[in-house]
Amino acid sequence: MKYYLVAGEASGDLHGANLMKALKAEDVNANFRYFGGDKMQAEGGELVKHYAEMAFMGFTEVILNLRTIFKNLKACKADILAHQPDVLILIDFPGFNLKIAEFTKQNNIKVCYYISPKIWAWNQKRVLKIKRDIDQMFCILPFEVDFYKKWGMDVHYVGNPLLDEKAQFTPDSRFREDQGLTDQKIIALLPGSRKQEIERLLPDMLSVTENFPDYQFVIAAAPTFKEDYYNQFIGNKKVKLVFSQTYNLLHHAHAALVASGTATLETALFKIPQVVLYRGGAISVSIARLVVKIRFISLVNLIMDRKVVDELIQEDCNTNKIISILSPILEGNVRTKMLADYNELGDKMGTAGASERTAKLIVNFLTLPLTN
Repeated sequence: MKYYLVAGEASGDLHGANLMKALKAEDVNANFRYFGGDKMQAEGGELVKHYAEMAFMGFTEVILNLRTIFKNLKACKADILAHQPDVLILIDFPGFNLKIAEFTKQNNIKVCYYISPKIWAWNQKRVLKIKRDIDQMFCILPFEVDFYKKWGMDVHYVGNPLLDEKAQFTPDSRFREDQGLTDQKIIALLPGSRKQEIERLLPDMLSVTENFPDYQFVIAAAPTFKEDYYNQFIGNKKVKLVFSQTYNLLHHAHAALVASGTATLETALFKIPQVVLYRGGAISVSIARLVVKIRFISLVNLIMDRKVVDELIQEDCNTNKIISILSPILEGNVRTKMLADYNELGDKMGTAGASERTAKLIVNFLTLPLTN
């Protein structure tokens, strides 16, 4: 089969690579062409465009880069038509991928979507377009199945790829020694991987370090930045940097301050009590507050449908608030309750194997009609 995949950011590249690996196990003659990144390229096939040329964050950032976005859309559509794949597999990245889905379906190419767009957050009527344009939807958040069912659409919950990543992780027993860390308990700082996130959140995270002298603070640094970049925020604070070692850091951490996003769920799966932080551009946040219709921003709270972790958003993301929320999760009943909630979260999430389940469903979808 000829598979055409579209991933527009780093997480999509990771999930796309794992899915490609699983598809090769199901279809030994699998042929891949894709918009993606280095991890997908390592699995073979042909990379058409790298996600680094496609990822823009926030309303204002998208508007400022509309010309590039439209150029990428046009190129993607033309390449799909020229390649004529057996199936298009879209991976998250909804602003781009839902437009590609509509075009591809109009040209009688089968469309699968892995990692559902977060249409439950705002403008839910987009599900009508998904029903029209998507043949198979594979969800990685358990509550999404019930959401789609309310709109008369059957979808697959395949588990979450983060469960796969964690299952494959082997802790490094020399982590503390190799990273120059002491025996003090660790508070991990996860400010995100995008420049905008880091610059908006890391100063707030670092502002509380002197209030917790019995703990050592360690930053999960993104490999796309150099040490000097982080040092401009750290200054003379006694804070360590760890590059490309987020899972080892979480494995050894006692608590964490985490940028809203996938990392909040990763932190919960490692059973690390956390405070979730978010700061966005003023215009983007103002627009979001008008259109976004969800009670929470962190995946932990969304999956549990109640407050498990505190979310400090925009003006609430400040030194005093962080201290007041972080202190109770270091020891005592609040910490114990959060850890118990994490156990319940794990039960809701299920088991590893998202890529393998998705690959089997895609291959069955493509081959079963041929045998009827």
